[in-house]
Amino acid sequence: MTNCFDDPAARIDDAGLLRGHIGPVHPLATGKVLKKLDQFCRDFIALSPFLVLASCDADGNADASPRGDGPGFVRVLDERTLLIPDRRGNNRVDSLGNIVSAPGVGLVFMVPGIPETLRVNGKGRATRDSDLLAPSAMLERPPVTGLIVEVEETFFHCGKALIRSKLWDQASQVPRNSFPTLGRIIADQTKAVDGDEADRNLEEGYRTRLY
Repeated sequence: MTNCFDDPAARIDDAGLLRGHIGPVHPLATGKVLKKLDQFCRDFIALSPFLVLASCDADGNADASPRGDGPGFVRVLDERTLLIPDRRGNNRVDSLGNIVSAPGVGLVFMVPGIPETLRVNGKGRATRDSDLLAPSAMLERPPVTGLIVEVEETFFHCGKALIRSKLWDQASQVPRNSFPTLGRIIADQTKAVDGDEADRNLEEGYRTRLY
């Protein structure tokens, strides 16, 4: 890191110093970690329409990417294996590109209306197995790629973050017209497209290229 905003003497750059500063782990926080998906985990995943996928490349450069579809779009293949379909996007393949180089992944599943989340950590691999991907088809279009996650640990996370953020509170939603459209943002950032054209292309993609 090249910037310096904090007092160097206040930095925490040692695991022992961090633990001493934060304090001991509550026994329940360690005891709740499972090595496989129990029925509570399976039921939560079946309800979840959204997750965040964290990965990093071989050099440790991190990335977090949203994944969403109808509830249950992530399939539980067995108690230690998940399949996440890779829906149509912009072909950057940031996550899958990372996973090809460094398989470690972290998932956070969310269910609208429930403040708690489910965390799953493990190893991922990309697959193009058409038979395996076929049941994940939408509008008769199966995904051409999927992410298989071999579960190493999973646990439920308390709801404090979502409660503080009021994420599921209807009253906390921001009016859409209070922030520029993505098309306008891209037009300004890239100087490569007209804002109206970018908005039209984006809306067309939302209508016709979700799958």
